[in-house]
Amino acid sequence: MFTHFTHLVANASGWAYAIVFLLALLDAVLPVVPSETAVITAGVVAAGGDLFLPLVIVLAAAGAFLGDNTAYWIGRRFGTWVVEKFFSGEKAKKRLDWAERQIEERGGVLIVVGRFIPGGRTAITLSCGLLRYSWPRFVALDAVAASVWAVYAALLGYFGGRAFEHEAWKGLVLALAIGFAMAGAIEAGRWVLKRVRSAR
Repeated sequence: MFTHFTHLVANASGWAYAIVFLLALLDAVLPVVPSETAVITAGVVAAGGDLFLPLVIVLAAAGAFLGDNTAYWIGRRFGTWVVEKFFSGEKAKKRLDWAERQIEERGGVLIVVGRFIPGGRTAITLSCGLLRYSWPRFVALDAVAASVWAVYAALLGYFGGRAFEHEAWKGLVLALAIGFAMAGAIEAGRWVLKRVRSAR
C-alpha cells in the first residue's frame, strides 16, 4: 500500500487527501478498510514534504467523525429490526440490557477507546445508535475521539518518517508496529479488567 500511496502522492497529491478522508469514513462502517494504515502512511509522506500534515489530520478526523456518525445512525435507524430479529430470546435480551448499562455507565470511555480498536469502533458506534445513546453527547465525545485518533496516527507516521528520512518504508513499518502494539495493549488492558471484575 505504501508504494501505491506514495506513487499517487507524486502524481496527484489532491487524491491522496481524498483517499485519507474516504478510508477514515468507510472504516467506521466496514472494519476491513485500512484507515490507520492510510493515515500513518500519509504522515510518513508528509514527513518527506509531499503532503501538508495539518490537512492530513483534519481530513482524517473529519472522515472518522462522519463515518462514526453514519454507523450510529445505521444502528438507530435499523435498531428495532435488529432487536426483533436477533435479541428476541431471554438470554439475548439480558445481553442487550447489559450492553445498554455499559454504554450508559461508561459510554464516554467506550466511544473514545473504541476508536483505537479496529472493529471495536464499529461495534460501539452501531451499539450507541441501536441503544439510542444521546446523539448530542455522542457527537461531542466522538469529535474528541476522532480528533485524538487522527493526530495520533498522523504523528506516528510523521515522526517515523522523519526518523528514517531516506528510507521512508522503515518509518512506516516502525509506525505500524507501534500502532499495533498500542492496540494490543488496550485489548490486554480490557482483558485484565474483565478478569479482575469477574473475580470479585
